[in-house]
Amino acid sequence: MNSLDAGAGPAMNTEEGGARPVVVGVDGSDSSLAAVRFATREAAWRQLPLRIVHAFIWPLMHVKMGPSEAGPQEGGLRHDAERTLATAAAVAREADPSVSVLTDLVTGAPSPVLLRAARDAELLVIGDRGLGGFTGLLVGSVAVQCTAHGRTPVLVVRGERRDAGPVVVGVDGSPDSVRTIEAAFEEAAMRDTEVLAVHSWSRAGGHAHGEHHDHKHDAATVALEEGHLLEDALAGVRKDYPDVKVREHLLRGRPAKVLVELSKQAQLVVVGAHGRGGFTGLLLGSVSHQVLHHADSPVLVIPRTEGRAPS
Repeated sequence: MNSLDAGAGPAMNTEEGGARPVVVGVDGSDSSLAAVRFATREAAWRQLPLRIVHAFIWPLMHVKMGPSEAGPQEGGLRHDAERTLATAAAVAREADPSVSVLTDLVTGAPSPVLLRAARDAELLVIGDRGLGGFTGLLVGSVAVQCTAHGRTPVLVVRGERRDAGPVVVGVDGSPDSVRTIEAAFEEAAMRDTEVLAVHSWSRAGGHAHGEHHDHKHDAATVALEEGHLLEDALAGVRKDYPDVKVREHLLRGRPAKVLVELSKQAQLVVVGAHGRGGFTGLLLGSVSHQVLHHADSPVLVIPRTEGRAPS
């Protein structure tokens, strides 16, 4: 499948295409090809097709797509875009020939194109840096926009890719925390590794069940109550994944700092897009934002359950 669509491109017809695919965005950069390899593995684990999407913005600029009169026939912006997709498809097939690979050349800017492509996807995978990124940015703007606005889990391939180590998940006791924990257990089961469930608090009184304790509470009492919060959050999901080993990591400290430090030994860090205590106006919570920018491993961001996908 290879198409060039007007506008931001249609969402994939899952009735015609079958299972919801794993979508990966490519732009020809090394970062995006690393994302293709990662996405191929995710698709293989899930037994899903891989849809490789390249956002083709040049038609919107009203520039010539084909080769120049003096240049070779294989030149031109459209041919460059098609080669980008062909290279990415070859990388995917080399990574795992069993995965069904689809390619799409879609007219539009990268973020809206990928957000639309992800509507009917199981997972969106993108590199942390693409072409044309500003040197001072730790994470590319496309990764930030897709994790902030998406309603599909977004896996940002950054840091060191490890085949050993736990899946680290941040647990804050918020309503969306269950979905984040479920995603971590699923990833750990596919990787045949353990879950390291992390719960931390930074205030002296803790914040078990969303209520700050009186500062007269002693540290041991606070730690005990925070431990109950973690146990309660994990209880239901543990039953669904009895073969996945779980380690609980409970400590006082800033959650983002703790998760970034643990990412140095992790295969993957899983965070919710917006957890407890976030400001209403923020599209991406402060913890997930900091982890996305500073983690030393790939980061899976699980969207909030409320709201609709952007058009």
